[in-house]
Amino acid sequence: MAKVVIDAGHGGNDPGASGNGIVEKEYTLKISQYIYDRLKDLGLDVKMTRTTDETLSPTERVDRVLDAFGNDSDVIVISNHINAGGGDGAEVIYALRNKNTLSNLILRELESEGQNIRKAYQRRLPSDTSKDYYFMQRNTGNTEAITIEYGFLDSKGDDVNQLKNNWKNYAEAVVRAIVEYLNLSYTPVPGENYYTVVSGDKIFMGNNEQ
Repeated sequence: MAKVVIDAGHGGNDPGASGNGIVEKEYTLKISQYIYDRLKDLGLDVKMTRTTDETLSPTERVDRVLDAFGNDSDVIVISNHINAGGGDGAEVIYALRNKNTLSNLILRELESEGQNIRKAYQRRLPSDTSKDYYFMQRNTGNTEAITIEYGFLDSKGDDVNQLKNNWKNYAEAVVRAIVEYLNLSYTPVPGENYYTVVSGDKIFMGNNEQ
């Protein structure tokens, strides 16, 4: 059975970024809970690092990731975040040990929901370029750990309204990407109409670096 850990970024004494009526820790939790519920409905084995407004240190967060299903390469970890810094659009960070296949699927599905796409990328630790810069990729063993930044809460573009109004659609986009990546059957939410990308549509392709 497919195994997925959903991580709601920040929490408790760490609110993350905030602005324009958006508090990162609140949005990451509701996005994570939505993804968790949908993947459970679709038959996947899923756990969350936090289900309440709880403070977690980086070590505690990583321990919960690794304790969920073990340190295995077939465990997908989705860490949800909201960006800040004045940009616009979604981006995905993936580990040096992984390919960008799932990351680009996520970006493609987010784009199909109308979100602007920035990039899927890796970042290396300057003091040791053999290691990932972010602890969620660096310290999570052999798992496939991906961080999703759904948009900028201080965007000068349309991200603010999109995050407030479309966060559930973006969460569903991630569900579709995970299901496609695992080659499983996807069933839409009853009563909801989601657009499916077809041949000829403009999609984000990215590169294929390791």
